Amino acid sequence: MINLISRTISHISSLLKGLQIKGFLAVVIVGFLVLTTNAAPGHNNGGLKERVREQIQQDDSQRPRTIGEWNKEARETEGSPGERLKKIGGESAEAFKQFGAGYVEGAQKTANDVGDSAAQTGKKILN
Repeated sequence: MINLISRTISHISSLLKGLQIKGFLAVVIVGFLVLTTNAAPGHNNGGLKERVREQIQQDDSQRPRTIGEWNKEARETEGSPGERLKKIGGESAEAFKQFGAGYVEGAQKTANDVGDSAAQTGKKILN
C-alpha cells in the first residue's frame, strides 16, 4: 500500500514538472514571437483614413453617406412620411444601380480572367 501511494505521488509530481516546463516553453515562444514581429498598428494606418475619405467623396451620389447625414435627412422629413418613403425609394434605386454597375464590372473582369486562363491552358496543352 505504501508502495502504491509512493508511486502515485511520484507520478503526479513528474506530471507537474512536465507541465511547468511546457508552460515555460510556451511563454518563451510567445515572448519571442511578440518581440521579433514588427507590429505597429498605430503607425501603419495613417493614410488609411484619408484614402477612405477620398473614396467616399468620389461617389457623386446624393445618398447619405454617414449615420449623421441619414439622421439629418430623417429630421428634415419628420412630419411627412410619404416624402420620406419617396426619398428612401429613390436612394435605394440609386444604390442598386451603383451595385449593379459594380457587379457587371466585376463579372466582366472575371470573364476576361477566365478567358485568358483558358487560352493559356490551351497553349500549354498544344505545346
